[in-house]
This record gives sequence, structure tokens and C-alpha cells, in this order.
Amino acid sequence: MQQHPTTLRRAQRLALGTLAAVVAACLLLLAAPGWAHVTVNPREAVQGGYTALSFRVPNETDDTSTTKVEVFLPQEHPLASVSVRPHPGWHAKVVTKKLAKPLSTDDGEVTDGVYSITWTPDRAKDALQPGQYDEFDVSVGPLPEVSSLTFKTLQTYSDGTVVRWIDQPAAAGQPEPEHPAPVLTLLPASADPASASAGSESDGSDGTATTALVLSIVALLLGAGAWGTSLLRRRS
Repeated sequence: MQQHPTTLRRAQRLALGTLAAVVAACLLLLAAPGWAHVTVNPREAVQGGYTALSFRVPNETDDTSTTKVEVFLPQEHPLASVSVRPHPGWHAKVVTKKLAKPLSTDDGEVTDGVYSITWTPDRAKDALQPGQYDEFDVSVGPLPEVSSLTFKTLQTYSDGTVVRWIDQPAAAGQPEPEHPAPVLTLLPASADPASASAGSESDGSDGTATTALVLSIVALLLGAGAWGTSLLRRRS
């Protein structure tokens, strides 16, 4: 049965419009993981060792800049050694507190521990702008013999808004909290170092898997759209 040209064009426009909307949604899904939360990288380290940590901070706003990043170190499991890597354009302020129980190290007892580290830009133009992210680095150790460390973080924007990345991670099968705190998983010293290294790189592999999936969906939809348009033309 031959379709009226107006009906055919309307069907083609509807099909193409739907396809464009689905593709746009897929592209948003592709972009989202990179800007989801404040995270600590690597995600895993070995108990008893030292590691370099990067706190990755995204600016999730459209018109304000990030003017302060404040990371709180876990006080229930204090770290004897904390060193801050210089960050061009930003100044780091380290706050220490007297430990409830001194830590014994090879260099003697440690009575004061790092409570928080606050990074602020030296100039307004150095602040973290919309659509950008940055990483703030520290070296810590020895890591305690616990399953994980939580680093609660406050992110302040130029309009005074403070985003509190302090929510505890969700249990298995539960929805993720809106503002989860960065968590470092600690593996036993007897664990295979290669597995810890692989785990520390999982932050990027998750994004790669998502990218491949979304691109496959987009390709499938584009192919379906082209096939549908061709079929409509043949029917005309």
C-alpha cells in the first residue's frame, strides 16, 4: 500500500527525531561518569605500605568556580606520615591535632597527626572552572590494617555553596548516596601486589567499558535509523 508523501515525511521526521533524542541521551550517559563524584585514586592499596593518593575533584556547576577543597583524614586510624605534593596555582594548609594514642614508628613516637588538608587557589583565575576537574596529591603511610579508609571532603564554590562529600558508601544492592565520601580500600599485605595494582587502575577501566557500551548502542541505533528510513522510502 502506497503511503501519502506527507505521511511518509512525517514518519521520517518522527523516526529521525526519536533517533536524535536517544543518541543525545547516550552521549550524556557517556559523559556522566567522569564528572560523578569526588574520588580518591588509586582505589586500592596494601596495608602496612605507603602510597601516593590523588583526590580527583570535578566542577559540576555551569557558572561558578571551585575555590576550596578540604580533605579530612580518618582520625580513628591516623596516618603517621602525610606529605603534600605542591600544586601549581594553589596553596595547601595542613592542620594537625594531638593524637589520642601516639603512633610507634621506626623513627620514634608520633604524637601529632594530620587532621585536614585544605587547598585554595592563589588567584581567582587559578580556581577550578566549570567543566574542569583537578587532582590534589598526597603521600601517606604506613597504611593501617583495616579494610578501608574514608576521606570526607568539602568542596566550596565561588558563590559560597559547600558540597559535602561525606556520605558513607552504600551497602551491596543499595542505591548510591548523593554525595559519597572518597574511600580507599586496603588489601592485606599478603595479597598479590599485581591484584592491588589492577584494582588501582579500575577507575579508568569502568569508564572504558561504559564508553564501549554506549558507542555500540549509538552505532546500533544509527544502523536501525538508516534501515527504517530506507524501508519507508521503498514503501513510497
